[in-house]
Amino acid sequence: MAKANKSQKMEKARRGTLMLLALFLMGSAVVRIALEAAPAIAREVAEIKAGENDEAAPSAPGRASVPDSAEMQAMLTAFKKREANLAEREAELEDRMRALEIADEAIDKKLQDLQQAEQKLLTTLALADGAAEQDVTKLTTVYEQMKPKDAAALFEEMDPTFAAGFLARMKPEAAAGVMAGLSPEAAYTISVVLAGRNGEVPKE
Repeated sequence: MAKANKSQKMEKARRGTLMLLALFLMGSAVVRIALEAAPAIAREVAEIKAGENDEAAPSAPGRASVPDSAEMQAMLTAFKKREANLAEREAELEDRMRALEIADEAIDKKLQDLQQAEQKLLTTLALADGAAEQDVTKLTTVYEQMKPKDAAALFEEMDPTFAAGFLARMKPEAAAGVMAGLSPEAAYTISVVLAGRNGEVPKE
């Protein structure tokens, strides 16, 4: 009976020892797993935090970034202002071009008016010259038909240059009769004027 009790006690002691060893082994395994897993977990946590910091951090200079609403509004305002300035300049250029066109039209009208006026003036001068030529021709004919003595009295009172012009137009015989009736001084002066006019005629 005593041997049976002792055997039971030894069995219990052996079981307790085995249980204690099992607990030690399990604890050692847990510690080992914890020691090995800790760095991996730490790395994962660090990577997660780094990713969050990258998302929260502002983008690098070379990396594309999306402007916020305030920046978009500022850009739109700048674009609208530039568009308004361009439209204003375009309107100013159009006004200047229109003013130049009006000025050109006015200048063309003035030139046309001046050309018409010049043409009228030339026509009037031509008519006046023709009328004057006709008057001089008629007057020369009248002097030719007068008596030489009477014509000489008129030529005596004329300016020598004016008288020489009429005598140059008259027929030679009529002019000679008038010259014969002039005083020596008047005849000499008119002769000098006539000689000077003939001297200006080209010889060749």
